Amino acid sequence: MSASVFDHPWLGGLFADPEMAAIWSADRQMAHMLAFEAAWSRALGACGRADAALAEAAAAKIEAAKIDLSDIRAGMARDGVPVPRLVKQLKDAVGCDLAVAVHKGATSQDVVDSALALTLKESSALLAERLATLEAALIELDAQRGAKPLMGRTRMQAATEITVSDRLRPWHQPLAAHLERLAELSPRVERVQIGGASGDRKALGTDAQAVVDHVAAALDLASADSAWHAMRGGVAEYAGLLSLITGTLGKIGQDICLMAQQGLDEIKLSGGGGSSAMPHKQNPVSAELLVTLARFNAVQLSGMHQAMIHEQERSGAAWALEWMILPQMAQATASALATATALVGKIDRIGMPEAK
Repeated sequence: MSASVFDHPWLGGLFADPEMAAIWSADRQMAHMLAFEAAWSRALGACGRADAALAEAAAAKIEAAKIDLSDIRAGMARDGVPVPRLVKQLKDAVGCDLAVAVHKGATSQDVVDSALALTLKESSALLAERLATLEAALIELDAQRGAKPLMGRTRMQAATEITVSDRLRPWHQPLAAHLERLAELSPRVERVQIGGASGDRKALGTDAQAVVDHVAAALDLASADSAWHAMRGGVAEYAGLLSLITGTLGKIGQDICLMAQQGLDEIKLSGGGGSSAMPHKQNPVSAELLVTLARFNAVQLSGMHQAMIHEQERSGAAWALEWMILPQMAQATASALATATALVGKIDRIGMPEAK
């Protein structure tokens, strides 16, 4: 049993998105943290903060390490972060001679936030692909059916006659803007996090920026000239974009629900949902889901804005709030995009019903 609808045994049938779930999975997160630690060891060697041969040997052992996740869980309960137990396991794995090249000068938030940056990079790639696919499907629908007449409605009341194209433009035009926003946001979130104990990189001395640049290059992330420990604007902005995307899709879902009402019949969908009491019904389940996911993300966004309030140089409370909310928003957005694309493919007819 799961408390999350995204991996619930049967609720997941409606909400789950396996591709985005894999990106945010514990195994993938751990892989990112190990990648950071290996890159860190190599950077120490490259910048003269550790013997280069020892650092390379340590990095190789880190990459091959088998992590005991039950031990990480126990450490999380005690420390509030997974890294102290992870570092202990890594030092045990590399041995005493190489331990001097493990995690030296880094801190827990460097590891976790750099892993987050890698996760957001993968998430953005998936979302961009799906946004482009949905945009193309809607533009094709517009090309095929856009000239058909449709009653325009304002405040849900009949207004003047329009075309299907007029209804579809607000569905597909925002998608291009969302793709642009994703690209613009990339350098603000896909960047390495390195600050050390208090965010000042003091433990790295004059080699600080060189170490940062080496780690960033190894992870294929942007470098950063200072730590962003307590500056969460980029992460909050990313959450805002997720909500914007699902808001656009929610509008599509709401329009389709209204168009599918009996008596209007302005759209016909294949494969509607059934009813246990009324077998004649075909409920617009997918369209309803788009509305639900849009409202879910809109609610979560306030929590991500709360998570911007990091006291002093690091917050445990605000940071942990991100962990609770952001993965759910990412899964909701991916699920909505997949649902919307499938829904467009089920439109058999759109426009005013032909006179009988």
